[in-house]
Amino acid sequence: MRILFLCNKLPYPPVEGSPIAMNALISGLMETGHSVKVLAVSSSKFDFDTTKIPAGYIHQTGLESVYFDLNIKPFALLSDLIKGRSYHVSRFRNKQFEEKLISVLSSENFDIIQLETLFMCPYINTIRKYSKSPVVLRTHNIEHLIWLQLARETYNPFKKLILKGLSRTLKKFEENIRGQVDGIASISPDDHAYFSNLPGDSITELIPFGINEKSKDGDDSPLPPLSLFHIGSMNWIPNEQGIKWVLRHVWPAIHHRYPDICLNLAGRQMPNWLKFHSQEGVFIAGEVPDANEFMAQNRIMIVPLFSGSGIRIKIIQGMLAGKPIITTRTGANGIAYKNGVHMLIADDAESFIKAIVHCVENPVLCRNLGEEARKLALKDHYNPLIIEKLIGFYQRIQPAT
Repeated sequence: MRILFLCNKLPYPPVEGSPIAMNALISGLMETGHSVKVLAVSSSKFDFDTTKIPAGYIHQTGLESVYFDLNIKPFALLSDLIKGRSYHVSRFRNKQFEEKLISVLSSENFDIIQLETLFMCPYINTIRKYSKSPVVLRTHNIEHLIWLQLARETYNPFKKLILKGLSRTLKKFEENIRGQVDGIASISPDDHAYFSNLPGDSITELIPFGINEKSKDGDDSPLPPLSLFHIGSMNWIPNEQGIKWVLRHVWPAIHHRYPDICLNLAGRQMPNWLKFHSQEGVFIAGEVPDANEFMAQNRIMIVPLFSGSGIRIKIIQGMLAGKPIITTRTGANGIAYKNGVHMLIADDAESFIKAIVHCVENPVLCRNLGEEARKLALKDHYNPLIIEKLIGFYQRIQPAT
């Protein structure tokens, strides 16, 4: 099959959630003999020098990108809110990108056109005009829920009003999308259930995030020094919110009890308040060249998320790395875990502290959690099986011949 991917971020380098998820499908399709073309958004939100993308990757994917200015423009935001339009969606409307898309559709034929995230949906009308290919929307989140949850946790009344407006208009756009595409592939069970219940006739399917690595039997590698760690893009508000909560409500108690244990924080685009944050035992690594190596150098993974939907790619990576993971129910969304078997769930400061203490004082528990998490990741997220399911989904939405 020949598939065109429209991506709201560059899928390379695969160093954060969305690019990792997109690249897993793109690479998996190519590895199974399918042909892929990628047209992607480049922006300050995922800033990478495209000249550093390997020539082989560009050749295989036919990768082309258009730069978008995604910085918030207050006047445009308020104008969209007044008119009842989603600002999140409208800022992805770009004339140059549309012209590039028209050029691609006019010169090539595709079996499937896949939109990565809701934010590529402004181009549906253009696709329909220049192509007869079925259109698939791949959802990474129930986008409006992220902003609704942030609004609920915000005390500033003006900010709360803006966030509620952003959530409301995004929900309105989201609720009408099923009738505009031929298929919706959702990354988590909750997202799949939500989009399946929207009005419209498009076929819906659960297509989880996939990993390529096979199981390693008898991994007896020595444990790294006892430490806590978090890795995630810090320009994503829920990540920043969660780390701020840990530093304020969890870490002081842990550091007081275990002064020799450190908390290592890694991720792209650290905000200034965190870059210059000074707190005993806390070390800011910033963006690291290799997420897997960073995980290997640390012991206990914490993912304090209180907003968001979809599935957290970094948690799946941590599971694959065999790390004991402490997270919230929101963080574990979309993973078929058992609390106390595959990870520990803690939704408030007291239980989060207790979970950390439990791991620190029970090394056998840590190892068992990591081993069971790895088994689960390999069972539910093995990429070749997911690609097979995706191709079956594509075939179901192909027009009858």
